[in-house]
Amino acid sequence: MKLLRLISSALLLTCLATTAGAQDYTKYYQNMPTELQQTVAPVIPANTLTLTDVGGVGDGVTLNTEAFKKGISKLSKQGGGRLIVPAGVWLTGPIMLKSNIELHLDKNAIIMMSPDKRLFINDSGDRCQPGIRASKQKNIAITGEGIIDGNGAQWRPVKREKVSDWEWKAFKNMGGVERQDGKLWYPWDLKSGYPNISDTPENQEKKRADLIRLTDCENVLIQGVTVQNSPRFHVHPCYCKNVIVDGVTVRCPWNAQNGDAIDFSDVNTGLIVNCTVDAGDDGLCMKSGKHKDGAPANGCKDIVIRNNTVYHAHGGFVIGSESIGGMQRIVVTDNRFSGTDTGLRFKSNIGRGGRCENIFISNIVMTDIKDEAVVFQCDYMDRPAGRENPDFQQQRKLENVPDFQDIHIDNVVCRGCKTAIRAKGTTEAACVHDITIKNSTFVYNKVSTDIDEATAKLQLTEVKFTHPNPSPREGLE
Repeated sequence: MKLLRLISSALLLTCLATTAGAQDYTKYYQNMPTELQQTVAPVIPANTLTLTDVGGVGDGVTLNTEAFKKGISKLSKQGGGRLIVPAGVWLTGPIMLKSNIELHLDKNAIIMMSPDKRLFINDSGDRCQPGIRASKQKNIAITGEGIIDGNGAQWRPVKREKVSDWEWKAFKNMGGVERQDGKLWYPWDLKSGYPNISDTPENQEKKRADLIRLTDCENVLIQGVTVQNSPRFHVHPCYCKNVIVDGVTVRCPWNAQNGDAIDFSDVNTGLIVNCTVDAGDDGLCMKSGKHKDGAPANGCKDIVIRNNTVYHAHGGFVIGSESIGGMQRIVVTDNRFSGTDTGLRFKSNIGRGGRCENIFISNIVMTDIKDEAVVFQCDYMDRPAGRENPDFQQQRKLENVPDFQDIHIDNVVCRGCKTAIRAKGTTEAACVHDITIKNSTFVYNKVSTDIDEATAKLQLTEVKFTHPNPSPREGLE
C-alpha cells in the first residue's frame, strides 16, 4: 500500500506540471558547426483557467484589462498555470505576465490592444508599456493559434512617400496632423475621440512601445501565435536567457515605422524556428546594448535561427545596429528570404558596436532582394521619422567600435538583387575582417561586388556571379 501511495503521488506530481509546447527542441541542434548551449522549453503547472471565468467578455467592445490581471493573479496564487483565451475579440490594455504562467490563445481568439493610449502610460508618464510584458520572471509562455494585434496605426507616424494616394487619404480620414509640408503624418487628435497623451505629436511618437517585450526573464516560449501591427517592435526579449520562438507569424504593413519582427536583444541560449515574417523593418535581428549588472544575459550567444521564412523586411537576418555587448556562437541555417530589402545584413557604427564572432550562416535561399544580398556596413545611422540625425562622424570617440570577424557564409543562392555583396569598414579601426563566403551563387542586376578592400577583408571561394535580364524591381528605391 505504501508503495502504491508513492507511485500515485509521483503520477500526481507529473500531472501537475507540463512542458509548454510539448516539443523536443534537440532536433534543431543536429549537425551544428560549433558547440552551443541548447534551449529547453519552460515547465508550466497544469492548472487551467479560461478568461471568461474571471469576467472576460470577447465582444470587441468590453475592456478586458482587469480580467487578464485577475486570471494571471489567480493562477499565480496556485503556483502558475495556463490562462486560456477562447474565440472572440478581446479588447485590452497592457497585460503583465508572471512566473509559471502560459497565455494560450485558442484559434479564432484575437487579443486587440485598445486604441486608448492612456491605458499604456507607465508610472513615470515618460513612456508607454508594451502590450504584453514581463520583467524578472521565470517559466513564461505565449502559445496557441490566435492573433495578438497591437493596433499600431493608432501610434505610428507615416511617411507620405511610402504610401499610395488611397492609403494617405485613409490615414487623413482618421484625423491626425501633417508635418514637413505634408511629407509626414502623425496620429494626433484622432477622430476616434481618445485623447492625446503628450504635448506634441513628436513627443507622443517617442512613447511608442513594443507589442511583446520581456526583460530579464528566463525560460521563455512563444509558440504558434500571430503577432501583428505593433506600435514598434513585435517580439522583443531583452536581457533574457533560454528563449524559444517557434512557429510564430509576424506581420505588419511593409512601411510600418520601426516595425521590426523578432529582435533578440542580449539573449543567451535562444532558438528561432519555423517562423514567418512580413514586416516593416528588420526581420530576424540580433542586438546587444551595454552591460547590465545582474541580468540573466548580456550580449547574444548560443543562438540558432532555422527553418524560417522572411518576406518583406529591411533585412532577412540582421546583426545590429547595436552590438556593444558582443555576439558569439550564432548559427543561421535553412532559411529563405523572398522580397526583403537586404538578405544578410551586418550594420553598426562607432559608438554602438562590439565584437561579433563565431557566426555560421548556411543554406540560405533568396529571391527578389531589392538591394544587397550580403552587406557589411560600419557607418549606419538611424533615421527616425521627423527627427534629424546627429553627425556621428564629428568629434566621436573611438569606443564601442564594430568588429565583424570570424563570420562564415556558405551555400547561399540568391536570384535577383541589385548588388550581390557590399562591404565597407572604417579607416579608424579593423571593423570587417576574417569573413568567408563560399559555395554560393548570386544573380545580380547591377553590381556583383562593392567591397572596399582597404577596410573590409572578405575571402570568396567558389562564389559565382551572373547578370541576367533586369528585374522588375531594378532601380526602385
